[in-house]
Amino acid sequence: MEGTLKMAFFQFEFLQNALMTGLMIGLIAPVLGVFIVVRKQALIADALSHITLAGIAANLLLGKWSTVFAGVNPVYMGMVFSVSGALLIERLRKVYKHYEELAIPIIMSAGIGLSVIFISLADGFNTDLFNYLFGSIISVTRSDVWTIFVVMVVVLAVIWALYKELFVLSFDEEQAKLSGIKGSGILLVFMAMTALVIAASMKIVGILLVSSLMTLPVAASIRVARGFKQAFILSVIFGETAVISGLILSYYLDLASGGTIVICSVIILLLAISYKKWKMTGEEKIYGPKSYDR
Repeated sequence: MEGTLKMAFFQFEFLQNALMTGLMIGLIAPVLGVFIVVRKQALIADALSHITLAGIAANLLLGKWSTVFAGVNPVYMGMVFSVSGALLIERLRKVYKHYEELAIPIIMSAGIGLSVIFISLADGFNTDLFNYLFGSIISVTRSDVWTIFVVMVVVLAVIWALYKELFVLSFDEEQAKLSGIKGSGILLVFMAMTALVIAASMKIVGILLVSSLMTLPVAASIRVARGFKQAFILSVIFGETAVISGLILSYYLDLASGGTIVICSVIILLLAISYKKWKMTGEEKIYGPKSYDR
């Protein structure tokens, strides 16, 4: 099977594209996901994925009406909608200062509503839209690989440059403001990066499942990690493991890549929870009952 797998990846360009894309997504999605989970805003990824769907549907609709949009990669329109949605979420958080969590369902509802309208105007689902919804390794092109590569470079550069500020903002925005950190601008940049990653990831994972790749590896890592940096590393390891195993299984079992990757992430999460429980039980036997918060 190993030899067959190597032959397939060397022989078929779409498998090479899917693997390269998956490896990059498996790196940047969990990295951003750590900050998102710590900020207790895991549903932001869902909201942005729905607004991205509206952008994809709008592009496919315009492609039917005009030849100009027919040749445009729907990913770019999805990015425009996703970044716009991210900026609107930050704006709404300021409008509803005491009810900041309302910003997420507002944008999510708008995304779902626009998606339904655009899809109905385009006479329902087609193969392209279905691939964007649930992911497909066949649909990934070399152009998509370069797009995600650019997004990855930008995301990693920004994380490296603003790591300390993002760390403080994620745990305590008020303290960050008192420390002189310009939180509004940094959070806008972070939200824009999150939006770009979500839009760029949809061909592999699918719009409806991309948020899982940002949260499930992080959820697994915080069960076993002993610190923030260790959670970072483990999140990437779990994310890459889920992506690679999911792509291989989806190819051989003829399954949707998005759903397979997510199920692999769920299995990793369950293993992490089981390991933590087993470790706690072992320590209780040695040292006696204790109170555990992690």
